[in-house]
Parts: sequence; structure tokens; C-alpha cells
Amino acid sequence: MPFVEVAVNSGLPHRQTFSYAVPPEMTLVAGDAVFVPFGRRFLQGIVMGVVEVPAFANPKPVDARIGDQPVVSAERVELAGWLAEYYLSPLFAAVAPMLPPGFERKPQTFYEPLITADELASTKLPPRQQAVLSYLIGAGERREAKEIERDFTHGETGKLADGTRVTGVVTALSQLAQRGLVQRSYGLARPSVRAKTARYVYLLVPPEQAREASEALAAQRKKRLATALTHLAASGQRMLASELRMRAGVGLPDLRPLAEQGLIEVREDQVERDPLAGRFYDTRPVAELTPEQTEAANAVCAAIDAASGESFLLHGVTGSGKTEVYLAALDHAVAQGKRGIVLVPEIALTPQTVRRFAERFAGQVAVLHSGLSQGELYDQWHGIRDGRYNVVVGSRSAVFAPQPNLGLIVIDEEHEWTYKQQDQSPRYHARETAEQLAKLTGAALVLGSATPDVVSYQNALWGRHRLLELKDRVRPVIDDTGKVVSISTSPDLPPVDVVDMREELKGGNRSVFSRSLQLGLFQVLDRNEQAILFLNRRGTAGFVQCRDCGYVPQCSACAIAMGFHRRMHPEGFAIERLLCHQCNRGRPMFDRCPTCGSARLRPMGLGVEAVEDEVHALFPEARTLRWDRDVTQGRHSHEQILAEFMEGKADVLIGTQMVAKGLDLPAVTLVGVISADIGLHIPDFRSGERTFQLLTQVAGRAGRVMILGRDGPPAGRVVIQTYTPDNYAIVAAAQHDYASFFAEEVALRREQAYPPFTRLARLVFSHSNAAYGERQADAMAQELRTRISQRGLPGAEVLGPAPPHVPKWHGRFRWQVTVRSPNPVELVGDLTLAEGWLLDIDPASLA
Repeated sequence: MPFVEVAVNSGLPHRQTFSYAVPPEMTLVAGDAVFVPFGRRFLQGIVMGVVEVPAFANPKPVDARIGDQPVVSAERVELAGWLAEYYLSPLFAAVAPMLPPGFERKPQTFYEPLITADELASTKLPPRQQAVLSYLIGAGERREAKEIERDFTHGETGKLADGTRVTGVVTALSQLAQRGLVQRSYGLARPSVRAKTARYVYLLVPPEQAREASEALAAQRKKRLATALTHLAASGQRMLASELRMRAGVGLPDLRPLAEQGLIEVREDQVERDPLAGRFYDTRPVAELTPEQTEAANAVCAAIDAASGESFLLHGVTGSGKTEVYLAALDHAVAQGKRGIVLVPEIALTPQTVRRFAERFAGQVAVLHSGLSQGELYDQWHGIRDGRYNVVVGSRSAVFAPQPNLGLIVIDEEHEWTYKQQDQSPRYHARETAEQLAKLTGAALVLGSATPDVVSYQNALWGRHRLLELKDRVRPVIDDTGKVVSISTSPDLPPVDVVDMREELKGGNRSVFSRSLQLGLFQVLDRNEQAILFLNRRGTAGFVQCRDCGYVPQCSACAIAMGFHRRMHPEGFAIERLLCHQCNRGRPMFDRCPTCGSARLRPMGLGVEAVEDEVHALFPEARTLRWDRDVTQGRHSHEQILAEFMEGKADVLIGTQMVAKGLDLPAVTLVGVISADIGLHIPDFRSGERTFQLLTQVAGRAGRVMILGRDGPPAGRVVIQTYTPDNYAIVAAAQHDYASFFAEEVALRREQAYPPFTRLARLVFSHSNAAYGERQADAMAQELRTRISQRGLPGAEVLGPAPPHVPKWHGRFRWQVTVRSPNPVELVGDLTLAEGWLLDIDPASLA
């Protein structure tokens, strides 16, 4: 008898499989979904492997198979095992991202009575059991335990004859089951999402015959039936029943005579919830690649043919045409019968990326990201699994898309920290996960960036990735009508003016904008061009402070200063609020200081709302758009803002880091960085790298086209305002010099023993009691240091405990312990973590 090892959806942090016997009538393979007994419950599970000898003696049999085909491919079963081992994740949690939406269902316990009301009358029971059993008999059917408890807690059902409310209902149900008076059974909740169906009316005869029948019905004064046939004949043989009812005024019962005559048939068909429905993309001709692009594309295509799982780091300056390399490689993969996955770091980038790929692969592009409804995710997932799409475009989790015949994986802007899952287990990085998936499937992996992650670039130098470089910018040359007349290829990047804001203050300029940036904005508006203003801080101000006593309002749940937000009501008055940028808890602005009663509460530290106000004050004629989290709450808000700006409905786009992503905005000729120092001094070893990346990326939005006969700098212009102009990250960004930045950064990392020269594990303990949390963190640090000594682990080191940059979050105090080691799993892999601990392998940040 064969046996299977199953990852069980128990809700417990198991990193192991459980053994089950396979019944003789059942055939199972790795990736099959099953129902299995687990304790006294029946739960879902995924078969991780078929074995001859079980890991545990006397295994129970599998109860049932779910579905008629595996829900996870064999390669992705292996990937889940790798995720669990590498990131120390519970095994089912590692499989879960690969499962179809709605697959996971909560276990439920059901009770039904085994005696009648007459038998209950002659049975002596305690009042609580008597009330519960009477309720079940009256219900007439089995009821779910939580439903029973809810009815007793909130309804009249839950009261005894003396009016007191019944408590301990769950205990009473267990006692009744032990007495044999009720039957307990187990099941699963209904799926949260399933295939959507709708009724369609099909025309079974040729349109000409339908029109003849319609005329005959009209002659018989059956006008509505005649109209229905006319609409069906004109619709292409099929129409939604609801649409036909609206157009012809006939419901399904009215159509029965037409069905009896063999003219129509009503069918229940599946309806696809397509997130791209109603969007039309013009076919874009294949671009002629530059020699650099051709060389890079050829290398990737050769890896696709070899199915070697080779990975590439495509380092191309901003505007160098990395997307054209992706498209050429994907063209080649599709021609070979293979498919691709393209990852982008933000939902905001998805519409533009989808457009670029849909223009080349019409009707072959699927979309996966958290902004879709559950129904859309369900349909896209199944369409991908069934092989209907050659290209999947999505954010981080799209790396788990069930794309068959995978030939190419692209991670665009691979340096972005949003590729790291931080909220829940498995806390994976899409880059490392994609690399492992490529090895398992033989797909080629392309990591693309103008500012590669320092770890990725060093790995390329060490030979883990093959380095491909695009050093020239590729820009269309347009005339005054906007027509592309030629293509320019050159290494020129937009000149950068670094403004020392200390000197501006000495010169008497108290404005948000330096004189250089004010002049640049004036020129942009005069020429009817566009500008981007970047400041990585939401709201009007970073915090509010009392000028008399120094009081700063803090979030009671997170113990950080609350941001100050001001917006104008349509009727002309200002609405002022304080908002926590960690948990979004808010309150109205204070009229007076709650500590000393002073009215001198002043906003401190600039935010994007204040930048927008300043633009309007200096340039009343300027049309502005703001792009930050506060204005992108709607589902399509990112896309709408981007579309409005690209259509020329605004002159200045003001935003946070969203505007620094890989956007292609041809009309932008000026980029202004309001403060390059935000984020530079955060206590994290990656703060310099992130500052360099943000500045270089946002600078790269300028000058992406050349305007024929236009005076001034041909590559656009960038103004960076800073109080630390000599910082190495700012100097390198101003010179578009990745090489010098990398050399200095990697030297610091080597000296301080940070990645890529070592690896990190971060353990964070959170608790409502600050002193208890500190004691637990101290104990953990001591245990880890003892383990290092006992196991003799060379190069392993424990840092902390210490509070993180945000020491309190959602009402819980936090302490962290950091492990620095060549392989932190050796030290923490067998730790038993109590409730309150979070473990993150290769964390994106230590702040």
C-alpha cells in the first residue's frame, strides 16, 4: 500500500508533513489536494510526496481527494519545501500562496440531535444541556457549533425559563455528545469564492430561419417573442438571459414556446471576471533593438533554449530600453511554446506594464495582484493554470502563478524592497524565490534594474548571475507635433544640480523650493512641458509641536509622532487631522496644546500636501496632481492619476516614492527632489543604498524624449535639494554613477559584516507589557549566544536586544534580536518560538 506525506492546513506552525495511507481505490500524486483526518477533525491538505514507507507508524487513510487534477505542480511542490526550509516557514503556509483563491476553508464542527422531543421530555438533564438539546431538536437539522453559540449569545433562544442567559454552550454540546444524545461531525466552511455562472439563451437555428420565425410570431401578435428572436439573430447566436429580458421584455418562462419549437436553448455557462475587460490595446510594432539590447536579448534567448535555469542581472541605465529586452526574450519563449511571468514592484506600475506587454501579446496577458477582487483572482488563476495566457504580469505573489511550460521569469526593478514579504509567513523574497523556481523549471531568470541591489550586483560579480549591461539611453526624437522622427542612442543622462539648502537659508530663501528649482518650474510651465516633484513624506507635515512646552502628539497605539494632514473642503474651509502613518489611527487636530494649553501648535517637517500648496502659491496657473497613499484608496486610482498626467491634464506631478518607480513619462523634462535627506539617516544599514536608488530612479524620469529644435538641455534636468550634499549616496546619484556608489557601499558592508558578506535573521517580540517584552528579548539573546558557544558556529553573532525604529506598533511594545551569520538557519532553525515572536530570514530592513 502506498503512503503519502501531507502538508495539513491545521492552523498550527508545523514545518513537517503527516503520513497517511492511500486507499486502494485512490491514486494520488504530489500536488494533489486531499481531505485528511487530523485529530478529531477533517482538514484540507496538499500531498507533498508519495512514499513506500510512512514517516509515522499506523497512519490513518486519506478521506477523499479534492478535484480531478493536482492543484500544485510537482516543481512548485518542491518550491514549497524549499520555502519552508529556507525561510523557516510552516509547511502549509509555504504551499498556500500557490493554491487557487478560495481554496483554504476553515474547519467546522456540526451537531445534530439523536433523540426526539418526546424522548427529551423523559430524559433528566441539567438545565444548560436541556436548553441546548431542546434548541437542536427544534432546529430540525444539524447546526454548526459557532452558529449555535451565536444564537444562544444574542437571541431569545439563549435564555432559561427564569430569564437567565445560558453560558458554556460549547461545553454543553461536548457533554451531550459524550452522553450519546447528539451526534458530532466535522466539515469545512463553504468556499469564499467559486466560478461565476450565468444563464445564456442560445439560438439553435441559422439567423435567416430565426428571422422567418420572428416574422411568423409577429403575424400571430406574439410581439415579444418575435423581438427576442430578432435580437438573438443579431447577437451572434448567444445572449445573456438578463440582457434579453431587458431588451425584449421576456423572462425565461416566457421563452418556453421557442425552446419547445427547437429554436432556442437555455444553458448555464461560466462567466469570466476579467480585470482587463473593456480595455483595448493597439498593436505596437516590434522595435528595432540597439546592439546592446540585441546582445542582452540573445543571451537570454539562448538560456531559454537550453532550459538551464540560468539567471541574469540586466543592469541598464534609466531609459535604456530594458523592457524591449524583456519583450524580445518573451517573444522567443512564446515561439518555442513556452510562457513567462513578469513581476513589477508596485500595483501602480501594473497598468503601464500590462499595456506594454498587451500591445505585443494581444489577448494573452493575465494579471495577478492584490488590487483584484477575489472573483477576478479566481478566474485569472484558473485561466493561467489551463494555459490560456502566455504572459502573467503581477506584483510579488505572481511568482507563484501556476504558469505551465515556464520559460522566462522577469523581475523588473529587482532592487525594490516591496519584493520582500514582511507581513506573514512565509516571509519570502520574490527574487530568491524566482531564482529557485527557475532552477526547478529550467526557466531563464532576468533581474532588471538601473540601480541593482548591492547583494544582486555582488552576486553577479561572484558568478551567481550573469551580468548584462545597457549603458546607453534610448530616446525617441519628436518634433513639435509629438511625432517620432528618429531614435537617439547615447550615454547622456539628465544633468543634476545638487542644491545645498543651508546656503539657500543663508541667502534669505525661506521657500520650500530653491531658486534653481523655482527657475526650472517656471521654464517648464512656460514651455508647456511637465515636471515631477518628489518628497518621500505623506501629509502636510511630519509632526506637530507645541512652541511653548515642546509637546508632540503621538499615536497611542504606536508611540510615534502623528503626521499632520490638511485638506480643503469643497465649501472652502480646511479640514485638519492628525494621522498615524503606521496604523492609520487618526483624530482631529488639537485647538490647544493638551499639556500646557498653548495655542502655538505648529506643523514641523514638510509633506507632499504642503509642496502642492506651495506650487499653487508660487505658480497659480499650474495644474497639479498628487500621487501618494492618501489619494490612491480607490481600486483604479493609480491608473487614473497616471493616465491624467500622461494625457497632459496636469503640469506638475507631486508624489512620494510612487513617482520614483520605473514609469515612462515622455513629457517630463524636470524632476525636483524636495529633500534628499529623508530616509538617509534611518538606523538601517541599507539607508544609504535606498537613498541612492530613490534619487537615481526619480532622476531617470526626466528627459526620456528629445524634442527636435528645442533649446536647453536635451536630456532634461534634475534638481536635488539637500542639507548633506557631501554624502556619498547623494554625490553618486547626482553623477548617475552606480559603480562609485557600489564600490563605497560594498566596502562598508564588508567592513561591518553585512550582506552580501553574511546573512541576517531578525527575531522580533511584541507584547502589551514593555518590561515583559524586554525580559523575553534578553532571554532570547542569551539563549542564542549560548547556542553559538555550544555549537561552535564560526562567524555567528547576536546583536541586541534593542527596540526597533518603531518601538511600539498597534498597541504592542517591540524588541528585536538580530542574528548575523553565514547561515542563520543553523542557529535558529530548531528554535521553538513562543507566541509573540516573529522570525524573518534575510529581512529587508533592521529599522
